[in-house]
Amino acid sequence: MRHGLLSLMLVNVWLGTIAALPATAQENAPPGGPPRMQGPGGFGGPMAKERKLVKQFDQNADGWLNAEERTAAREHLKTLQETEGPGNRRGPGPGGPGGPGGPGGFGREDREPATPGPRVSISDVKPAGDAPLYELTVLRTLFLEFENDQWESELAAFYNTDVEVPATLTVDGVRYPNVGVHFRGASSYFTVPEGYKRSLNLSLDFIDKDQRLHGVRTLNLLNSNGDPSMLSSVLYSSMARQHMAAPRANLAKVVINGESWGLYVNVEQFNADFTQANFGTRDGARWKVKGSPQGSAGLNYRGDDLEEYKSRYEIKSKNSDEDWKALIELCRVLSETPLDELESALKPILDIDSALWFLAFDNALVNTDGYWVRASDYSLYRDPKGVFHVIPHDMNESFATAVGGPGMGRRRGPGGGDGARPPQNPQGAPDDGVPPPPPPTDRPVEGVRAPPGPPNGGPMGGGNRNPRSGIELDPLIGMDDESKPLRSRLLAVPSLRAKYLEHVNQIAEHSLDWSNLGPQIAEVRTMLADEVKADTRKLSSFDAFMQATADKLPPPPAEGQRPARSLRAFAEQRRQFLLAYKEAKAVNESPDATDAAGLETPH
Repeated sequence: MRHGLLSLMLVNVWLGTIAALPATAQENAPPGGPPRMQGPGGFGGPMAKERKLVKQFDQNADGWLNAEERTAAREHLKTLQETEGPGNRRGPGPGGPGGPGGPGGFGREDREPATPGPRVSISDVKPAGDAPLYELTVLRTLFLEFENDQWESELAAFYNTDVEVPATLTVDGVRYPNVGVHFRGASSYFTVPEGYKRSLNLSLDFIDKDQRLHGVRTLNLLNSNGDPSMLSSVLYSSMARQHMAAPRANLAKVVINGESWGLYVNVEQFNADFTQANFGTRDGARWKVKGSPQGSAGLNYRGDDLEEYKSRYEIKSKNSDEDWKALIELCRVLSETPLDELESALKPILDIDSALWFLAFDNALVNTDGYWVRASDYSLYRDPKGVFHVIPHDMNESFATAVGGPGMGRRRGPGGGDGARPPQNPQGAPDDGVPPPPPPTDRPVEGVRAPPGPPNGGPMGGGNRNPRSGIELDPLIGMDDESKPLRSRLLAVPSLRAKYLEHVNQIAEHSLDWSNLGPQIAEVRTMLADEVKADTRKLSSFDAFMQATADKLPPPPAEGQRPARSLRAFAEQRRQFLLAYKEAKAVNESPDATDAAGLETPH
């Protein structure tokens, strides 16, 4: 039982949820490993490979499964579940693992009962016209019409398989037939019970390879799991895109078979369309680094065996040995080049400044699903000139006021780095005369009570001594973590560390300035408020949304209570901490510091 409880702790860290797993999951927990999830759904645990079914059941050889073929495939899955046992099923279902939550999030107590939503017809909605698909101040309605009313159970049955369920999509009065739909995500799927919104992926080119919506062939509609503001991805994207390539994001309303399923976060897909828009070419190599509880894809060198990398980095473009060897070389250079030669060695193969911006946003906005935590949930692009670019991927768990889990300890490995004070002269870096950062401060923004952080000695055993909250996350955390050389090695070079801290300072100075951020949030809140209130499938309450997006600061939490999520409280407290950070201040006041007006033109 002890092993089972340890496994549950590890899985809960990975899920980013504070909800307790049910007894059935504990009973099926194998010794020393994560528990197997019970309930209807696809096969496998959190890191299971996708099950291939299309080729096996595509009787007419048209490349997709029609209703009859999908019925046969579901019967096959049912037989496998009965044969292989319930421990191999996956998916939340009734009584399954319940609540969204996690660092800075909320628990099941905040979730209202799911009920059928209002009926909405296409004629009820005014078309958005030529407004861009990802325009922040435009709320489009996406109508999905499936062949039958059992679409939810069918999507759940084919979760984590290569089967897509066809539907007709109607947007702005225009019909798009035969769009492929499947549930997507990991924790955003299997911590959400049936009847509540789960994240959706829509393939407009599922059958018609030329079908596009405003030039886009793939839609990612996210359920905002753990984010009552529904704006974390949107704000992260908006801020980051001023300085680097990042997916676009806004909000969309989804109506399924005539019933409103409420608001979803609409995030751009990282594909050839993305590279065309951001880099002017559809060529090059793309990798996705999936979320992983092990955090083992930090661009650290693992020798020259391709399989060591193919098991950690998922290539999304043509599978070329040349590109894989280039990735290995990037890892080798990052991990093994002497620090005084590292910048010059990286310049031909890495967009260093955009990598520094990536690291700066990851930290400044406290992305608890980011690179610094577990070295996953990001994307890589190698352009035709052979230069790598690091791209944000999962932005939903940013703006977090509480942190914990992998990446937070003092020890090397999963805990890597001392949150309170980076080591002096890390890995042989010369003394650059820059003073160390200050210890954590208890001086909050006036009228704001700093939220309590996790207790010392978190689930990973690293000791969460600092930060006590996401507000106090050290910009130089993890400097001795050799498994994440994009941070620990790049930032050990004095000139690159100074540039990174300039970026952190600029984010604090401008992006987190409430006089800039507040009006933007207020405009979106006004647009969304009625829709959030009417949303019967949402994962948090209307009150939580209003409080998270309010201009007014929330009251201090009661004793023992988690503080209310508040974008303003985060922005003001995090900004204060970062602007007071001694290393950033020292760099900013240096006569050699780069003038903010002279920075690169943003993407």
